[in-house]
Amino acid sequence: MASLSKLFSKYTGALRSWRIVYVVNNFLNARKLKHNRKLYQQLGLEKSIFGSISSKDFSQQSTIQTPWLDHPNAKEQLEQHPDFKQFDADTQAQLRSWIDNGYIILKGFYQPTEMDQLDTEVSRLLNTNSANFNYTDRKIMDAHEVSPIINSYFRNEKMLQLLNFMMGKTVHPFQTINFVQGSEQRAHSDSIHMTSEPKGYLLATWTALEDTHEGNGPLFYYPGSHKLDYVMSDDFESGHTKWKLGNNSYKKYEDKIDEVITKHGLKKQYFHAQKGDVLIWHANLLHGGSPIKQEGTTRKSMVSHYFCEGVICYHEISQRPALMETE
Repeated sequence: MASLSKLFSKYTGALRSWRIVYVVNNFLNARKLKHNRKLYQQLGLEKSIFGSISSKDFSQQSTIQTPWLDHPNAKEQLEQHPDFKQFDADTQAQLRSWIDNGYIILKGFYQPTEMDQLDTEVSRLLNTNSANFNYTDRKIMDAHEVSPIINSYFRNEKMLQLLNFMMGKTVHPFQTINFVQGSEQRAHSDSIHMTSEPKGYLLATWTALEDTHEGNGPLFYYPGSHKLDYVMSDDFESGHTKWKLGNNSYKKYEDKIDEVITKHGLKKQYFHAQKGDVLIWHANLLHGGSPIKQEGTTRKSMVSHYFCEGVICYHEISQRPALMETE
């Protein structure tokens, strides 16, 4: 029996709300979950690797170490780290900024011609039906699995070196999302979608395949929001039950994030990127996509998500373990 993943990439009906459907899919993808047996044991988590999992399963794990650049003395640790000086002055400045702001911007990390190559490859995948948009009609999921070209950017050696340093652990490439248009997605933290235990061991990169501007729905983010408490399913009226996921749980989550932004007086900033620029953000940085003001404009980009080795990875909003290639 084939994986349900392809079905769910387009499907939007009631089956998405039943936990048992995800459990069946987990059994069908047992190979991508077997690494969790050891991790569950290490944390004393007494449950099946195929069953539902959420943040409340880790309520007693508050003393587990967080990423080193989230520590109170992170600035001192950064300056004293023997590998810090290997980076150029601009990257060093961005790493210092990361601690306070939760993101860094790498101007011109890729050459425009490299971005043209990526753009051409995405068009080829769409034209040959080798990849397609998922149910959102905005996201092309995991094109790296069918494209060596996209996979090579996903695993860029210089980028991985930087991400490994930032996490203090080896990062594991997990997921790519390609966009042709802007997402127009409301403010959120990636940790509601892709969660780790301990928290914070996820990184995302956003790469501009073309210039962005006010009209084509630029990315926005809230500097410093990564330092706020993580908003998990128990922090809003998710409607989740033992057997089903709550109706409109994600909209209710977005409403909760709007409350958090208002409560803390967070200030929105926009990323008006040039082709080849890269934005890296923290697992808990609040961000989203602005409305598209110029009808018909594109905002071609690629998002890459990376988990760290040795942590439990799961999806808080759908309460299921992440399926990961570990070999």
